[in-house]
Amino acid sequence: MSARPGTTAPPPPAGPVVERVETHAFRVPVDGPGGIEQDGTLDWSATTLVLVRVWSAGTAGLGYTYGDRSVAAFLESTLAEAVRGADALAPAALWQRCDGLLRNAGRPGTGAMALSALDIALWDLKSRLLGLPLVHLLPAWHREVPVYGSGGFTNYPLGRLVEQLAGWVEQGIPRVKLKTSRSPAHDPARLTAVRRAIGDAPELMADANGALSGKQALYWAGRLAEEWGVGWFEEPVSSDDARGLALLRERGPAGLDIAAGEYVYLLRDVTDLIEVVDCLQADVTRCGGITGLLRIGGLSAARHIDVSAHCAPAVSAHAFCAVPRLRHLEYFHDHVRVEGLLFDGVPQPAAGVVRPDTGRPGLGLEVRWADAEPWRVHGERPV
Repeated sequence: MSARPGTTAPPPPAGPVVERVETHAFRVPVDGPGGIEQDGTLDWSATTLVLVRVWSAGTAGLGYTYGDRSVAAFLESTLAEAVRGADALAPAALWQRCDGLLRNAGRPGTGAMALSALDIALWDLKSRLLGLPLVHLLPAWHREVPVYGSGGFTNYPLGRLVEQLAGWVEQGIPRVKLKTSRSPAHDPARLTAVRRAIGDAPELMADANGALSGKQALYWAGRLAEEWGVGWFEEPVSSDDARGLALLRERGPAGLDIAAGEYVYLLRDVTDLIEVVDCLQADVTRCGGITGLLRIGGLSAARHIDVSAHCAPAVSAHAFCAVPRLRHLEYFHDHVRVEGLLFDGVPQPAAGVVRPDTGRPGLGLEVRWADAEPWRVHGERPV
């Protein structure tokens, strides 16, 4: 009987090995009213980026995720040792090794985010060692990724809401999304103001962040489509409510796509959701990194379901070029802002798409350490 894959020791590396792993975390306050941003179910005052760098042969690859700073400590205590001394050119094999370590430590949530950040760093490292942009190392189906502007928080004054979404349209982004369902009675005025500001042509999208019950969401689905021409209703009910999502997909307006998936951590999460949504979302910084995303991309293609990239645009611009049924990427206000503050080399949208930088190796990102330091909540600045 042959051994289960991953249970036998891998052959010794023939090339460069992973020499060290370092972790950092930066907590950046939001720029919302009164230092707060809101959606249908959550308030937050800051966004934390957990950064990992993996070194080999004098070269560092970087990856990151968005989550609590405890993700950095988890990565150090559970995963870092598993990749030290291992083949720096074999990120998928190292993903499998690390995934096995999460069985008892906790695979969903924190474990998956730590693995995602590490996996992205390993792919970035391999690309840099080979002198290739990451998109050229991946099995790319696309050269660019369409984007939609995302923000429109429920606590924005009407003027700021309109200014933000109309601003994206003026920049050439033909689709925009606002948060809804925190106070449903206020949503008609918000939606009307946005639709008037952007005109009839741009696609208008809504995200309830799981704030509604199934029948409430069904009521709003009809109004969204009929009154404001909304074509995308994201998490109308909780992502955990498969029955509610199925109700919306089966009985909602034909022109309104039901979407969910930003909290996919495991492949099993995808197999559950893919049955009850019109478009699957995936977050490369949560779903197992590049290696995990490639598996999701194959599964979605087999089931003839599009995938929309959730946030983290600087990584997603490369990663989602390797997803066959790519629809678009969420160009999310908070992540755009944080990545612009912490990194050089962040891709910028043009004519409604972002294109990965093929003139630099890896992701093409470099950390702006001096700028990042005031927000540090974990790790030490490299010397």
